[in-house]
Amino acid sequence: MTGIIWKAAVTIVALYGVVILSAYVMQRRLTYFPDTQRITPASVNLPTVQEHTLNTPDGERVLVWYGRAQPGNPTLLYFHGNAGSFEFRQERIRRYMARGIGMYMMTYRGFGGSTGVPSERSNVADARLAYDSLVAEGVRPDDIIVYGESLGSGIAVQLAAEKPVGGLILDAPYTSLVDVAETVYPYLPARWLMTDRYETMKYIGRVHTPLLVMQGELDEVVPISMGRAVFAAANEPKTLKTFPGAGHSDHWNFGSYDAAYAWLDAWKARSLPRQDSATTDGAASLHLPPPPK
Repeated sequence: MTGIIWKAAVTIVALYGVVILSAYVMQRRLTYFPDTQRITPASVNLPTVQEHTLNTPDGERVLVWYGRAQPGNPTLLYFHGNAGSFEFRQERIRRYMARGIGMYMMTYRGFGGSTGVPSERSNVADARLAYDSLVAEGVRPDDIIVYGESLGSGIAVQLAAEKPVGGLILDAPYTSLVDVAETVYPYLPARWLMTDRYETMKYIGRVHTPLLVMQGELDEVVPISMGRAVFAAANEPKTLKTFPGAGHSDHWNFGSYDAAYAWLDAWKARSLPRQDSATTDGAASLHLPPPPK
């Protein structure tokens, strides 16, 4: 009997080892769920949006959809979630642009016609390239609001921590992707395995710009406790909007567009507090210009 128990234990350990090894090898397939199809803005009735290509230093092509802001309005530098691509977010582009807000949405490598394979390192590097390209289009850093949706929140925080921007919106932010993985796969040693970690809490304290955090209180993917923790660790000025009854990707049905519009209106009116003093960690201080006449 002892021999049978020993063999069973060895088999279980071996199978668990296979599961762990498979999770390590397949981790990016468990993180990114791209829609690889390339579509045009015109095909989804966005005639004023242009497709641009970012040519990366390592030879990849990353696609961007760009709709220019109307005078006196900011541009959202938008980093989306871990699934789909542009088509899935066409309504968000349409709604913000209808209010005069510019949209500069970058999709990730392997998504929506972009070449290459996504990773944290490449996504953050491409985000820097997108920022520089938007500035080269003539958009002032003070008029750029970085928007991070779910997975994109970890990219947005890293960018806002090192580049001068006018504001930051985090939609369902997590403390780190490792923390999310531990809630989804509690049987795996995710903290040991994961390469793409997106450690938001490591960077949020370096951000010194007006911040809006939005999240559904019934978020089944990123627990609301993570969004609250990110908000608590952030510097002022900051605003938290949560939506009872909303989950991870449906808070638009519970008023989050209106919350974002109100925050953006306050931003445009310069009624959000300024970051007037020099900041730490090498981040640029933010001096908002007077409102347009």
